[in-house]
Amino acid sequence: MKNNQLQLFSESGIYQLTSNAFFIDPVRILNRSYTRFRVSPSTYYSRFFDSSNSTQVPKASEDSRKRKRKQKKKPQSLNEREQIADRRHQEVKPLLLKAHEALIEATDLLKVLRNLRNDGCAVGECKELSEESSELSFMELGSVWQAPLYEIVLNYYQDDKTFHNGGSVLAQSIEQSVTPVFNNLVANEGSCDIEAELFNHKYIIPIRSCFYMSDLRQIENLIPADSDCGFNLIVIDPPWENGSAHQKLRYPTLPNRYYLSLPVKQLCHTSGSLVALWVTNREKLRGFVENDLFPKWGVKYAANFYWLKVKANGMMTGELDLFHHRPYECLLLGYCEGKVSFSYALEIIEYSSVFLVIIQGNPPLEKQVTLSITVWYPKMQRSHCDSQ
Repeated sequence: MKNNQLQLFSESGIYQLTSNAFFIDPVRILNRSYTRFRVSPSTYYSRFFDSSNSTQVPKASEDSRKRKRKQKKKPQSLNEREQIADRRHQEVKPLLLKAHEALIEATDLLKVLRNLRNDGCAVGECKELSEESSELSFMELGSVWQAPLYEIVLNYYQDDKTFHNGGSVLAQSIEQSVTPVFNNLVANEGSCDIEAELFNHKYIIPIRSCFYMSDLRQIENLIPADSDCGFNLIVIDPPWENGSAHQKLRYPTLPNRYYLSLPVKQLCHTSGSLVALWVTNREKLRGFVENDLFPKWGVKYAANFYWLKVKANGMMTGELDLFHHRPYECLLLGYCEGKVSFSYALEIIEYSSVFLVIIQGNPPLEKQVTLSITVWYPKMQRSHCDSQ
């Protein structure tokens, strides 16, 4: 059974720990979308500490510093919102602990995790995708007046005749085309990866995928003329306002009221859609989503998925009960009803589930026709693609 599980994990990137707990390797899942390239594990897990140190016990000096920091803190009474947040935490805590316990008991999987960073391609098998020495800031590029003039060059295989994007053909012999990179749907409808170039930076567009980069005010351009061409799954990862992002100047945020204008209902498929929304653990935000945002979007709540962040040795990245720094995030799942009954989908997501992922990016989801709305994303190495 364990060998079968590892074999499935190697192929899919998903290891089922319990009926509602899974370990996910984003690199393996991402690589299922590529034909000629692979995401480099060593690059993706750039903050991944050496496996030789993954089982070491923290030094005494580190322990003493932690104790001193803890001793300085005086217990404070929780306000009303914090009490509600703590109740939510206490409700999900047994689920998280059970999932984590299942991971620790999966010794065969833990052996694999310690070498995830070195789990690359065989020699000559494929090209690896690694980070550029300097990254482009698409947010900055898209905010200047020249943005509509910026074009991306797309190179694709000569025998791939299914590629369309409305760009002008430069050289038929090498199947190269150019098209605007902003406020324009750039698509790869072919069966091979496409190599794209923008300002001397290279990007890979996976097969049967597309992306649309624009200001949030242009999102109405994505609303299909025919609702039968809408999206089955909409994943939204907003830059919520939070003190940590503001203090560290990590990325700009948006006030909550701006998200009320997202035309989620109009983007949904006529048969119905699942909507997945990443949220922080702030109770004020959860209340806003449940009482204002989902009703405004026409979305009915269905379940919670939790991303539990772990290290290479399987341990959590922090204390589970640390109030303002929980080692997990929540993905709220809801649905927009359509012509087709969603009972089959609701059976799948009836219970809350836990995804355990080594901390480095958000866990990907299997997609049908998917819209991923990312208003802004820090360190944007390559654009978010909408897979069909």
